[in-house]
Amino acid sequence: MSRFALLGAMLLSLACSGLALGQQTSGRLETVPVERSELQETLVLDGVIEAVQQSTVSAQTSGTVQKLPFDVDDSVVAGDLIVQLESSEQRARVNQAQGSRDEAQAALANAQQQFDRIEAVHERGLVSRQEFDQARNNLAAARARLERADAALAEAREQLSYTRITAPYGGILTERHVEIGESVSPGQPLLSGLSLEQLRVVVDLPQQYADLARRDRQAKVTLADGRVLETGAMTFYPYANPATHTFRLRMRLSEPNGSLFPGMLVKVGIPVASRSALWIPESSLVRRSELRAVFVLDDQGTPRLRQVRTGMEQDGRLEILAGLSEGEQVVVNPVELVGTDRLNLAAAGVSGPGSSEQSNGEAGN
Repeated sequence: MSRFALLGAMLLSLACSGLALGQQTSGRLETVPVERSELQETLVLDGVIEAVQQSTVSAQTSGTVQKLPFDVDDSVVAGDLIVQLESSEQRARVNQAQGSRDEAQAALANAQQQFDRIEAVHERGLVSRQEFDQARNNLAAARARLERADAALAEAREQLSYTRITAPYGGILTERHVEIGESVSPGQPLLSGLSLEQLRVVVDLPQQYADLARRDRQAKVTLADGRVLETGAMTFYPYANPATHTFRLRMRLSEPNGSLFPGMLVKVGIPVASRSALWIPESSLVRRSELRAVFVLDDQGTPRLRQVRTGMEQDGRLEILAGLSEGEQVVVNPVELVGTDRLNLAAAGVSGPGSSEQSNGEAGN
């Protein structure tokens, strides 16, 4: 079947549908001119949401796991106890270090007293220079032993603190690597988690668009429902993936409002080019099977059906690739013609997008 026959069938379908809709008024139709404006071509890619803070907590001392207050998918607050190790060995070392420190403190006090007495009589010339130097050296050695004992005590206390592992930030536990009763050693993973308070979007850019995106620094992140997410600063990786030859782009999300989670897919739009395009309201288009057409007013103000070729949809507007010229008047709501005497099958002109060289030349491809 030819295009003209299909358009005729479309008109017949519209006329028949008018019998179901009933007779409508044949007053003045609402029309708008075909407008020309700039179209920003956008490259749309799949991005992934990931957490800025995600880490694995590892053991910093040896011990046996005594407590695991939280499990996978549990929420924790910064500072919450997440792992408790058996600490008897570390406490014994603290007590031993404390005793050594007390002993060093007493030795320093004794050395200070000895030095004070010898210094007093030395000024009167009652002791030799050698005895005075020895007392001074003993005092310095006692001070050094006390400093060493303080350092040993601080280290022992730090090892004891390692038996109590707390959450470094608030978030959700994603994985548990140990069980209660298991012996762990320094460096062994214990728990993994992430924070939902700081999220970002990561997307891989084809290398032919990487320089443009890095120069313009424009991107729009949208969810499946069309909601646009507010983003912060962009970070471009300075190297390409050797397997995919893509450059990674990372953007902070400014408003993680509780409905976003790591691993979710989003659409990332990167402006790549602009061109002139013809636009009509989306409601003007008549769709029948694979054909697309609009009603255009001729010089006598009669609406005539004309086949068009369409492009992008944007903000309630439809791009026209062929079939219309700038300034032509199109019917905004074709349903107003259904069932009226203005939908005259005998008088309606049927034309296709290739019937006018002027239309093709102005609409472009």
